[in-house]
Amino acid sequence: MSLLSNIDTGALMVWRRNADVFFKTWKTNFLPSILEPLLYLVALGAGLGGLIVGLQYAGQDIDYVRFLAPGLVAIAVMYGGFFECTYGSFVRMHYQKTFDAIVTTPVSLEDVITGEILWGATKSFVNSTIVLVVIQLMGLTFFPAVLFTDLTVLTVPFLAFLGGLMFSAIAMIFTAVVPNIDSFNYPFYLLVTPMFLLGGTFFPISQLGAAEPIAYVFPLTHVSILVRDMSLGLVSFIDLAALAYIVVATVLTFIPAVYLMRKRLVK
Repeated sequence: MSLLSNIDTGALMVWRRNADVFFKTWKTNFLPSILEPLLYLVALGAGLGGLIVGLQYAGQDIDYVRFLAPGLVAIAVMYGGFFECTYGSFVRMHYQKTFDAIVTTPVSLEDVITGEILWGATKSFVNSTIVLVVIQLMGLTFFPAVLFTDLTVLTVPFLAFLGGLMFSAIAMIFTAVVPNIDSFNYPFYLLVTPMFLLGGTFFPISQLGAAEPIAYVFPLTHVSILVRDMSLGLVSFIDLAALAYIVVATVLTFIPAVYLMRKRLVK
């Protein structure tokens, strides 16, 4: 608990510093967030979706593009936090020496780590909101079936921030232990890629059969459930379970993330 007691308003200053850099390069930051959902919706929604009939979700028949769209938002949540707190944080820590410069001010190491995690969650919020808006605009013109009209969709950006905290804390643990930047291939290939494919983003996890329980271990599965149900207005008990998973996982990973990163930085 002594680690957490060192966290103060300095974390917000670290967050503000990263935000300032982000908005100075907003053109290159926003473009991938806009283009990626367009490519997925066209290639998978229009292409593959035309071959899929009889898809059911929560006991209802649903167009594949309508199932896919919330999954793209969930993917943006995962990548936003995970990329920022692995590659982004490692570059600032090791190559740019930004962390060294910050701790010469009245900002603690714990503030730096917390600020990084908060910024990762913010990137999840920003990226997923952009994807959500792009999907809605595409629904007005190309994919009417993908329009989300239920008001529960307004909760998605806030859920994205919460999910981003979880993914950012998990990512920061890897940043604390990898020996070099190339070693991030391991968590991406062994964790992120399986989640990307099996986390309920491209098809219902019920299709996995006996392997379905494994999917519920993945953090992305629970983010996908929440985002999809809020987008479609299908609120149920499973959403409370998914929310509880995200909250507990965030708490359980945040403390080790701060401890391990502090241990690395004080060497």
